[in-house]
Amino acid sequence: MTAQEVYTLLFDRYIRPTERKREEFIGVEIELPIVNLSGEAVDFAVVHALTAAFLKEFGFTATGIDEEGHVYAAVREQNGDVFSYDCSYNNMEFSFGRERSLREIDARFLTYYRFVQKTLAPHGYTLTGMGINPNRRVNHNLPIENGRYKMLFHHLSSFENYEKLPMYFHRYPHFGMFSSASQVQLDVSRGALAETIHVFNQLEPIKALLFSNSVLLGENEDLLCCRDMLWENSTHGINPHNVGMYDCDILSEQDVLRYLSTTSIYCAEREGKYLSFPPLNVLDYFSRGSVTGEYVEDGELRTLTFAPRAEDIAYLRTFKFEDLTFRGTIEFRSACCQPVSEAMTVAAFHVGLLHKTAQLSEIIRQDTSLYHNGYNAAELRRQLVRRELPAYIDRDRLYRLAKAVLDLCREGLRERGFGEEAYLAPLDSRVAAQTNPAKEMLGRLNAGESLQSIVRRYGEIEK
Repeated sequence: MTAQEVYTLLFDRYIRPTERKREEFIGVEIELPIVNLSGEAVDFAVVHALTAAFLKEFGFTATGIDEEGHVYAAVREQNGDVFSYDCSYNNMEFSFGRERSLREIDARFLTYYRFVQKTLAPHGYTLTGMGINPNRRVNHNLPIENGRYKMLFHHLSSFENYEKLPMYFHRYPHFGMFSSASQVQLDVSRGALAETIHVFNQLEPIKALLFSNSVLLGENEDLLCCRDMLWENSTHGINPHNVGMYDCDILSEQDVLRYLSTTSIYCAEREGKYLSFPPLNVLDYFSRGSVTGEYVEDGELRTLTFAPRAEDIAYLRTFKFEDLTFRGTIEFRSACCQPVSEAMTVAAFHVGLLHKTAQLSEIIRQDTSLYHNGYNAAELRRQLVRRELPAYIDRDRLYRLAKAVLDLCREGLRERGFGEEAYLAPLDSRVAAQTNPAKEMLGRLNAGESLQSIVRRYGEIEK
């Protein structure tokens, strides 16, 4: 396949869907760790019983069944909501069918959440709003028994094969089994595509300041959002263009398309088997006559050689903070799971700013408290996910910048007319107190509050 043919594939999959005229909808995904309050590992039998009860209560239909017969994904056909487990049975996910208002999504989330909590409570279990499962060291961090998740775990575990690659790898190939996120997908038009990616990419340092909530307790408590590191220093990050932020300016549609051509593909499916292989640049992949992939079957590692084909573009999986999808949406995926009473803050923040990119860009252009100090946005984010701010930053000026962004967001939400600006109240409090959920958690631990108490607190619906 020629380079031009690959560009056409990329355009048709990612750019063309943004041409459709349609109403603007919101898609929200909330991942939540399951915690055994006794401090012991989650018993998956409890999880499977919960799943059966949930499907019966709300009329969900199973869409994913693992190799041992357990349901790991189900859909409610009347509204498109999905109940699932992400990577393992330690991590529950609610994905909501598209809606115009966050109010409707929030109402359904709370209904589902209350039922799950009521069902888990007799077993001494709870969901909680923490980006890292506090029991990660004792849990059974095993992938869901299906081809895709086993392939993914094999791919992430293959970091030991890259000794000569000049890259730092962490030692957590199972990180997807203990890390939880809050993600939002928003419809974007073709004309606004590049500007939306560019401006929200510039905004990532402020998001780190507001939403950090992933701490590896007992190991690296200086890092308030280890989520970035877990993705970037894994095999997903062998090609850094597949993960994290954009280190270059995305100013036009051509910039978007060219950037997509620099990303890598690392998996495909043949003969019903999910195959992984060392990441290949997408242009290189489609120029090859054959690729050899690996898969696990009956506990053994096997190989299969296959010829790339055009349909494999569906297996190009990137994990950018502003990730363009085949649905004509941008998925914003840099935020950690938030305390449950503040679960809608991430979506509200992005929804409110979606049509304020020109004003947001001007705020960033004029700022000198954070921006324009010799660092690009990616470097700034790496500074602001840490517990201590760099010496050059004036804390009060920085939080005045964050307040200006929130005020603009509030204006955008008010213009929508759904009353969604109420979801910004927790962020206002964070700015006023110059804190975020990770700092709050560490402060409570240092003050002597038990981790179990904090787990319960972060799982409460009401503060």
